[in-house]
Amino acid sequence: MRVTVSRKAHFNAAHRLYRKDWSDEKNDEVFGKCNNPNFHGHNYELIVSVTDEIDKETGYVIDIKVLKDIIKEEIEDAFDHKNLNLEVSEFKNLNPTAENIAVVIYNKIKPRLKFSNHLEVTLYETPRNFVSYSGQ
Repeated sequence: MRVTVSRKAHFNAAHRLYRKDWSDEKNDEVFGKCNNPNFHGHNYELIVSVTDEIDKETGYVIDIKVLKDIIKEEIEDAFDHKNLNLEVSEFKNLNPTAENIAVVIYNKIKPRLKFSNHLEVTLYETPRNFVSYSGQ
């Protein structure tokens, strides 16, 4: 029997969407106000979901405290109240779009889980705009 366990987290971060190799005009055309050279911020909501068989001994798919600690160590401590473009190494040469942020989060959490766990990351940039990534 496969069950999905989810943990919600939150972090605040600033970013600027732009490509260094594009002109200011092209960046403005593609990214609009998200290309603000002074950056802009979001109150991100994150849902991390782990799917697997229920352990017969513990009754857990994953100990939610363990998942909470992984999210805090790998994501909240690294991203919260940071400028993603300037302070988070993964975005030094990667545009911090919601899509790319979700993939980075997935890649930071996945190695901390059992090999068999299925992981899905859902990242809300706003209450209406969100992305999901499950490694595919």
